[in-house]
Amino acid sequence: MTEPRRSLWRRIGRWFLVAIGLFIFWLFAVWPPPLWYRVTFPRETAFQAMRRHQDPVAAEGRRYSPVPMRAISPNVKRAVLVAEDHRFYDHPGMDFVELRKALGYRRDSFDILSERDRAEMLRGLSTSELADVRGASTITQQLAKNLYLSPSRNPLRKVKEMVTAFRLELWLGKERIFELYLNTAELGDEVWG
Repeated sequence: MTEPRRSLWRRIGRWFLVAIGLFIFWLFAVWPPPLWYRVTFPRETAFQAMRRHQDPVAAEGRRYSPVPMRAISPNVKRAVLVAEDHRFYDHPGMDFVELRKALGYRRDSFDILSERDRAEMLRGLSTSELADVRGASTITQQLAKNLYLSPSRNPLRKVKEMVTAFRLELWLGKERIFELYLNTAELGDEVWG
């Protein structure tokens, strides 16, 4: 390879690394670590703000009164876990088993370190429409979406949701995430938690 061509590839490589670095900075620095939510409930989530902008009159009648986990019925907790994310306590914020099923990967096991499993997953990704993938969002991902994001169905929002879910898991822990979710999920028109 000639020296000018090598130099060009180095510059492209540097710009690529800078772009990746800026993208990672954007993903992690746009939202501060969710430490604030360790001790307090949000006054208004991103979803609540969106609903307020859509219908200000209905938002005036909003019913949102967070309660501590100990005040929530064990039956409600079990019902939510069964309906929304029965492996909530077993995954790190993303349920890769449900994700692979939603993408059409039907084998009983999946190992991210296995080249064969990754190849089959990529095959599933190439044949499925990501916008139509449903049922793989965890409670942590739904909380990330409710607190910070929007209901849009685009791949970039999904990436932000995944990163935010891992950050919530890192900073808050399962019990606090579940408590926040139970208090911020939209259960009806302007009925939250």
